[in-house]
Amino acid sequence: MSALFDRIAARLKLSPEAAETWRERLRPRAPDGLSSRLLLLTVAFTLAVEALIMAPNLAAFHERWLRDRLQAAELASVGVEALPYSAVEDDTAAELMRIGGVQAVALTEQGVRRLLLQAPNLPRAPELIDLRRENMGSRLLDPWRTLFGHPDRSLRVQAKPRYRSGDFIEIVTPAQPLKLELRAFLLNSLLVSLLISVTAGALLYGGLALLVLRPLRRVTRSMERFAADPESDPETPSDRHDEIGRVERELARMQDEVRQSLRSRARLVALGEAVAKINHDLRNMLTSAQMASERLAASPDPAVTKALPRLERALGRAAALSRNVLEYGKSEEPAPQKTRVVLTQALTLAAEDAGLDPDGVRLVKQVPARFAVEADPDQLYRILVNLMRNARQAIEADPARPPERRGKGAITVSAFAENGVCVVRIADDGPGIPPRLAARLFEPFVSSKQSEGTGLGLTISRELAALHGGDLRLVEAAEGGAAFELRLPA
Repeated sequence: MSALFDRIAARLKLSPEAAETWRERLRPRAPDGLSSRLLLLTVAFTLAVEALIMAPNLAAFHERWLRDRLQAAELASVGVEALPYSAVEDDTAAELMRIGGVQAVALTEQGVRRLLLQAPNLPRAPELIDLRRENMGSRLLDPWRTLFGHPDRSLRVQAKPRYRSGDFIEIVTPAQPLKLELRAFLLNSLLVSLLISVTAGALLYGGLALLVLRPLRRVTRSMERFAADPESDPETPSDRHDEIGRVERELARMQDEVRQSLRSRARLVALGEAVAKINHDLRNMLTSAQMASERLAASPDPAVTKALPRLERALGRAAALSRNVLEYGKSEEPAPQKTRVVLTQALTLAAEDAGLDPDGVRLVKQVPARFAVEADPDQLYRILVNLMRNARQAIEADPARPPERRGKGAITVSAFAENGVCVVRIADDGPGIPPRLAARLFEPFVSSKQSEGTGLGLTISRELAALHGGDLRLVEAAEGGAAFELRLPA
């Protein structure tokens, strides 16, 4: 079969991939569908029922055949007894036994057994079958003994006479004619049973396919379509009042509930991201407010001194609440309102709110005079604050820094134009970023510093850069410090 397929594929000039595809399609497979299994089970069950019916039918045919021989022998015996002294010539006896299909006939009356017709000696002793006994087990087994018995087997059959008086009449008959008729009867019965089984199976399969399989396929298609696209148009359930109709209606109800749940979850995710982003920026604002409150502590104004503790407590509670909001989802940032922004001015504002200080972590600007970018001022401010604060926190938390430089360092910002793109480079002299985190640094909740940060700053900053048509990338992560490049269209 494989060689024939290879020759056909070569004649059709099929590619190896196409030939393998067609080989797989034409390969015979065992039936695995529900419809095929139902058809096979129906045929098998019908054959099993026919087999149960076959045994009694075969036993009845066997007994009927023997009783026919007994009846013929009994009639022959009446003719024999009508002769003087029950004498019959050998040729006549042979003809009577041939007509009756027997080899011997005997009659027992009042305990006296008389042999009416006698055949030549038999090659094997006959087996006794007494039809006067009501033994159902023996009657069911007798046909099978005849079918699989020896070809020279004979039967000695006893039964009560029907047309004359006597205790019982007894015949000896060869089993071979009965065996042939039993075999023909069994073959015909099997063919009829097979025809009935196939017909019943086909009719039952057609009914099941119409009432069960077709609705189940519709339910399966509905489930598969819903799994592929939960927002697809739902299929209207049928108005059936049976179990399948209830399944269709319950499935439609369940899909509608899942669809509503997915929509609610999407809204909650969007709300969660919006809250997380607001929380991140709010923490930056609260930090700036706390720094301002620290400066106010040096004010000699009594009113300021009196109000300052209350302000600090309020800012502390707000900062604590902001730290507890860590849910992150997906929300849309507003489109940037681009304008010309002088980079040095933006850096000064961002450095102040990022906590940079000349006596601690200081800002080093290497930006050309009047260097400007086209960006949304607020969103550019958020990007710069995030990058500078992350760098400052990494430097201040560096345990390997010498004691005299603990808490001190520099963040260098440079800018230049390259191929129509404005590049803003923010580099620090901190501990750098471990390689295992560098590849995942822009994922939500991934942070390179051991602090109370949420790990959203870089994620938000890259999203803001993408809204401007640019990008934010990590270009250096060595132990001598990390460097980021903010690329914006010129």
